[in-house]
Amino acid sequence: MSGDVHVTVWDETGGTGPPAILVHGSTAWGDDPVLGFAAQRPLADRFRVLAMDRRGHGGSGGTGSSEYAGDYEADTADIAALMGDGAHLVGHSYGAVGAMLAAARRPEAVLSLALIEPGCYQAAADDPVVAAALRANREAIANVPADVPADVYLKAAADAAGLPPLDPTPRRLRAVRTALRERVCWEAPIPVAELAARTWPKLVLSGTWETAPAPYRERGGEPLMACARVTAERIGARLVRVPGTAHYPHVDRPEAVNAALAELWTSQS
Repeated sequence: MSGDVHVTVWDETGGTGPPAILVHGSTAWGDDPVLGFAAQRPLADRFRVLAMDRRGHGGSGGTGSSEYAGDYEADTADIAALMGDGAHLVGHSYGAVGAMLAAARRPEAVLSLALIEPGCYQAAADDPVVAAALRANREAIANVPADVPADVYLKAAADAAGLPPLDPTPRRLRAVRTALRERVCWEAPIPVAELAARTWPKLVLSGTWETAPAPYRERGGEPLMACARVTAERIGARLVRVPGTAHYPHVDRPEAVNAALAELWTSQS
């Protein structure tokens, strides 16, 4: 892999707190205040919080010869390396897939596993709502031009969801370029049986999506809620739905998410 993985460390424990690795989703980075984990910084009062930038995002290098290259396999290796002798794992959306794969790769080093709006559709691919979303996603991605400019895609994605576009900063556009090139997380094979067999605490956090624009709720929210529910059932996780949130519960209602994470991180398996 080329370049280093950038990690933002928040730690008010003097290095004595248990480590917690936060893995962001697409078009974001670890301490991104808009889509990332900036609002989880208060958890550093009791834990050593590591907000990593996935390859091709934020301050991390890419993979191979491209600064825009990264995918869930690269994430898995990077997360596994960060885990050390033991860590809590938290993944949002695309980042949840890497967290799941890393947990299965190094189960002895997992203190707990939390998934926020996970994009692990293959864990629930036989659910009718998820299956329909997979078909729609495959058709949609096949129609995205290979050379679409990042700023055009950023605006088009927001328009399709009925949301205001994000500010096209250089850092955001780099993350978009990576998202356009990386393997889609919803096709990643998920080690459901291996995760289900482990007894460490597990949590799946899902938005309720009632406040989201209708197109966003129908195309994104319904399959993501179904995926969260089925995944939680199959890996033996507790499912918590966060009212008034959509795909970013940790941004929209950080007090609720932080409380749930702190409870998970202090629970016993």
